Amino acid sequence: MGLLTKLNEKVDRLAHFDLRYAETSSKSQTKLGPSDVYRYRKMRGVNLGSWFSLEPWIVKEPYRCAVGVKASDLDVAKGMNAQETLEEHWDTWIQEEDWEWLAARGINTVRIPIGYFHLSGPCGTNVLEGTDYDGFGDVYSSAYSYLKRGIEAAGKHGIGVLVDLHAAAGGQNRDSHCGTSTGQINFWSSEKNQKATLVALQYLVKHLSKYPNVVGLELLNEPANNDQIQSWYETTIQSLRTAHPNFPLYISDAWDLPWYAKFVGERSDFVVVDHHLYRSFTEDDHQKSGDEHAAILKSDTLPFMKAMSDIARGNLIVGEWSAALHPSSLRSNEAGEQDRQRRVFVRAQLDLFEATCAGWFFWTYKLKTGWNAGWSFRDATRAEILPSFFGQTRTRITKRDDAKKEAALRTALSESGDAES
Repeated sequence: MGLLTKLNEKVDRLAHFDLRYAETSSKSQTKLGPSDVYRYRKMRGVNLGSWFSLEPWIVKEPYRCAVGVKASDLDVAKGMNAQETLEEHWDTWIQEEDWEWLAARGINTVRIPIGYFHLSGPCGTNVLEGTDYDGFGDVYSSAYSYLKRGIEAAGKHGIGVLVDLHAAAGGQNRDSHCGTSTGQINFWSSEKNQKATLVALQYLVKHLSKYPNVVGLELLNEPANNDQIQSWYETTIQSLRTAHPNFPLYISDAWDLPWYAKFVGERSDFVVVDHHLYRSFTEDDHQKSGDEHAAILKSDTLPFMKAMSDIARGNLIVGEWSAALHPSSLRSNEAGEQDRQRRVFVRAQLDLFEATCAGWFFWTYKLKTGWNAGWSFRDATRAEILPSFFGQTRTRITKRDDAKKEAALRTALSESGDAES
């Protein structure tokens, strides 16, 4: 059953029952409530990159006292004044002005990447024991409180939140944004790493499910593909269902969308597959212009994504994409032509996403310094590469009152007759 079908069935039931929070009344005969609006609507969103899971190319300030290569959260945690530095960053990176700006442009959902170590406050040593972050619990003891505050602030603006476990214990890929700078993948080879990650996920499902505007939890971000991922998904989802049977769970396709679209499509519970679409990293990407990338998105990627969405029964999102193109794809040193190439490329992507998936999230919301219309949502919006508004604008409806109108007309006619006499 796809997301749209599920919503239609819930809406049909609404005709017979009162609208209420499903969480607030065990006697409620329908599960349709505010959480369903957030979870089943078309998600048009942006990633709040480097709020919690850090990347130095997005924001450098938290790395000012970091050690080593200064590329991962662990490098920051090992540095001087790490807790003070991070709390200052968590407190200031996303503020009220950001939520207002996003809501005013029709963004209805954000994806927030976090690491398992950000749960050290509520989970204690259980989530860090035997992992790379063992001994650094105090550094992250307040992180979850900042995440909660962010979720609540988003809700005040009608914005949903997809929490993404970007960093699993030991690292699920070789990139530093999974928590370490070693370039090693140690998640699968360590029972302690997998146990710590499960502790974090179980806590998140149990407590995030209480927020109507949390649309779900993504179990792993971009794991390097191997023959262990599917069985881990199966056992982990089964375990998390004991914490909450209906909470939406999102899984990465591990760069193999056909396989995991089928995996999701064969399930009956609320599981969604996340695909990331970039066209700036490979040699083949570099050889094509923005115009050529756009043409291929329309001719080849669109039917492919439609087929994948059908297989997944609509349970498909694009959790990361951008306006970024390799410099050689821009075909010009002139800023106006570069923006035109990006604009055509972005338009083709948005048309693709609107036609084929349940939602999309631009990577990333903003960069601390410099101008980057390829990777910064705010810069791309300012350059008019992205639309100024997403979704449909609200039309003011004036309530019609025929009885009042008729009474006013009779009064007017009566007064007119008195004047004539």
